[in-house]
Amino acid sequence: MKVEIWSDVACPWCFIGKRRFEAALADFEHKDGVEVHWRSYQLDPTLPAHFDGTETQYLSQMKGMPEPQVRQMFEHVKAQAAGEGLAFDFDKIVVANSFTAHRFLHLAKEHGLGAEAKEALLSGHFEKGEDIGDIEYLVCTGAALGLDEREVRDALEGNRFAEEVRADIAEARALGITGVPFFVLDRKYGISGAQPAEVFSQALKQAWAERSPLTVLAGPAGSADGPACGPEGCD
Repeated sequence: MKVEIWSDVACPWCFIGKRRFEAALADFEHKDGVEVHWRSYQLDPTLPAHFDGTETQYLSQMKGMPEPQVRQMFEHVKAQAAGEGLAFDFDKIVVANSFTAHRFLHLAKEHGLGAEAKEALLSGHFEKGEDIGDIEYLVCTGAALGLDEREVRDALEGNRFAEEVRADIAEARALGITGVPFFVLDRKYGISGAQPAEVFSQALKQAWAERSPLTVLAGPAGSADGPACGPEGCD
């Protein structure tokens, strides 16, 4: 079964949703048969490479909300994150455009390290105050994951994987996705937002049941086969 997850590195609920989905997947009896694919999305593609201000100031300006109201919103998100074992620090966040980070994630995915890279960038952004728009940080992160530093630097200083990021975003638009995280199971079921783990568990079970081969029930005599017709004729 294929699960595609559209998310943005700069989205706090995406990190929380990742944890909740992972908790559900860990308890899923068919987890070894599930392929997870991380897809790119940008909440604010118009954001400059770096915003000269805090996360509070940025969201206050973007949403037209008073800063005290933004900080109150942050406290709610922090509490939800803490419930999933995450230590968000909104005062440390470096506000940066996430496009380069998404290109890095595509590079990591090409090397089979997409999930590890996603975790590293989300943690770096929300827990450690790292600059996800800084190529040096991304090169160091790649090296820590086992990627070749020169390959990472060449890719990010150039334009490699830009089309892949844009394609992910365009596909999200085509599917009607307007917010993240958004989870798509076998292109049949969609789950919007950082739902409780129980919601993901039920969705995984339902999607798996509908794609699995039929269980053939035995007849009264215990045989699985009853009289039937086939290409060779009838019994």
